[in-house]
Amino acid sequence: MRPGDGLLLGVDLLKEDSLLLAAYDDEAGVTAEFNRNLLTRLNRELAGDFVLEVFGHRAVWNESESRMEMHLESRCDQRVHLAALDLDVEFAEGERIHTENSYKYRPGQAEAALAEAGFATVGKWTDEQGWFGVYLGRAIEE
Repeated sequence: MRPGDGLLLGVDLLKEDSLLLAAYDDEAGVTAEFNRNLLTRLNRELAGDFVLEVFGHRAVWNESESRMEMHLESRCDQRVHLAALDLDVEFAEGERIHTENSYKYRPGQAEAALAEAGFATVGKWTDEQGWFGVYLGRAIEE
């Protein structure tokens, strides 16, 4: 980007962990279905034989990294074959596949990230609850 160019950055802001856990492990199972879709894709695109029902969805708040993590946890010892890779993968009961990180930003972190990338923060907006933030950065000369 050239000096003066703009970048609009949206971030998820830090909330109480009880809210985060409820959102990433919802009662309706929508997030679990989304998470298991990774296995569906591996089955389709790499000719895998994952059995979705033997993987449980786990949402974990990792406070030290300020992120929600999603995992798929094997409910039994098993072997999965990915024919397109000619690969067998063994899972022990309780072993997890770490599928996603969703970082939550504390006050000042988004502005610091913009500054580190060569942008000056020229605007910022949040929703009424302070759960989400949008930041406008302008590229500065190095």
